[in-house]
Amino acid sequence: MRILQKYDPLLTGSVWRGTIHHGSDLDITVHCEDPKEVLKTLENTDLKMLKAEWVNVTIMGKKRASFHIDAESPIREQVRSSFAALKSMLERKCDVYGDEITGLRIDDLKKVLKESPTQRFVPF
Repeated sequence: MRILQKYDPLLTGSVWRGTIHHGSDLDITVHCEDPKEVLKTLENTDLKMLKAEWVNVTIMGKKRASFHIDAESPIREQVRSSFAALKSMLERKCDVYGDEITGLRIDDLKKVLKESPTQRFVPF
């Protein structure tokens, strides 16, 4: 996430929720006018770029396109970055739990890792 800091990264998905399993990827949503700019930033790291493409999805009955970059870290962790307008990022609902996806920004993540690293963000 520090690599993507200037794009206001938001950690979402199973890693944010604390419901990871073997094979879980890191879902990081960023805000940027030009996804190719972020792709270039990631290419200048030790990440291995696997795929970069526009993806059309339907969420809660609404069609939306976002740019996804799939990469792999040197220790073979899967990383997915997706790009969407900031407003649509904040309005997303979880397909599994039906709640709003709030995720964690860098400072929030640091705090959780320091104070409560096993915290889960699962609605009850």
